[in-house]
Amino acid sequence: MKISHNFDAGAIEVVSIANPQDIRLRLRADNAANLHQWFYFRLHGAAGRPLRMTFENAGDAAFAEGWPGYRCVASYDRRNWFRVASTAYENGQLIVEHTPERNSIYYAYFEPYSHERHLDLLGWAEMSAFAQIDTLGTTVEGRDIDRIVVGRASPGRRPVWIIARQHPGETMAEWFVEGLLERLLDAADPVARKIREQAVLHIVPNMNPDGAVHGNLRTNAAGRNLNREWRAPDPVASPEVFCVREAMEASGCDLFLDIHGDESLPYVFFSTAEEVPGFTAEMAQQQARLVAALAAASPDFQTRHGYKSGRFGDELLTLASKWVAHRFGCVSLTLEMPFKDNANLPDGLTGWSGARSKRLGGAMLNAILAHLEG
Repeated sequence: MKISHNFDAGAIEVVSIANPQDIRLRLRADNAANLHQWFYFRLHGAAGRPLRMTFENAGDAAFAEGWPGYRCVASYDRRNWFRVASTAYENGQLIVEHTPERNSIYYAYFEPYSHERHLDLLGWAEMSAFAQIDTLGTTVEGRDIDRIVVGRASPGRRPVWIIARQHPGETMAEWFVEGLLERLLDAADPVARKIREQAVLHIVPNMNPDGAVHGNLRTNAAGRNLNREWRAPDPVASPEVFCVREAMEASGCDLFLDIHGDESLPYVFFSTAEEVPGFTAEMAQQQARLVAALAAASPDFQTRHGYKSGRFGDELLTLASKWVAHRFGCVSLTLEMPFKDNANLPDGLTGWSGARSKRLGGAMLNAILAHLEG
């Protein structure tokens, strides 16, 4: 048997692999920060052999409270991913038991979204008559910070910003953007057409390409959590936020959506802006309209479960959606999707997945249109 991880977003530390019934692994930390949870690796040579893989340091993970109820994902072809039923969290260790059907199999924390797929998404969007691609700057390691602009600025057209994957291990966020774009750039879709007539959408599919390639969970190549950089971004250590914020200042912002994944809660929900200083009754009304429209468009979304008030404390205005709500006085929301499954609509085979994230991205257009026409 052999375990490898030297590929895009690959991440694991192998302690011992001699005994297939006692494979010992450790979750690898982000490249410049002492936190870990993401894993993605290939195991070769175990077809038909029962495996027991123990992640020894799972109890020290960034969100250890997320392990109960979690199931590992696996794939033979890196296209079709399924959940490993026998995944357990015991005594601070994550234990995965599985018998592969084929010699080569990939295991991951969640369905990966590769940098190559990111580039393919940009190329596909570039060919649309409705979209233009530009770069807002470069990352710590010199990768492009890509923006897809849908619609052309003109009087009366409102600026909408959508960003994803500030935390690179939250790959469901870019799957969401892919689904949103597939519908938004569909010439035959009437909701997409109405949106394109009324707004200019600025979409950043991956805010953190360095972290994504490294296989980081939450930080960029300099070890910065980008979703704590918005109040005063460092142009050297967090250029990703710095350049996006500059572009937003230039365009203005009428609606902001920041797309994420949550390790612990098995639901799709919004983190809203009521706690932001200056939050008005008009903003509350507009926010409620958009939230209700998404609930009507997608049964995967719900409003009963979410973050408790006061969760972010003094960090509040360092978060993207909170800073934007305060700066622009607009509807500004963080969307969270689960790493586990949606407890309201569970799927025993895939749990929450890239495909379900894409469908939710498409459904978001109904909510955006409701906001624009409200």
